[in-house]
Amino acid sequence: MNPRWFMRMAKWARHPPSAKRVRLVFAVVAICAAIVIYEMLFGTPDWMQMERLRLKP
Repeated sequence: MNPRWFMRMAKWARHPPSAKRVRLVFAVVAICAAIVIYEMLFGTPDWMQMERLRLKP
């Protein structure tokens, strides 16, 4: 194993992330999961389609 990994874990154990940072990470993960689930169930919304973004002559 890489000894740097152990050093990072020891540093994290001494100074764990703040509650605000943990909530932020969970919120971002939840939003991304919601987008993926929405796309799986209902398809990609019209405003996200590549055809709409292309310039039409």
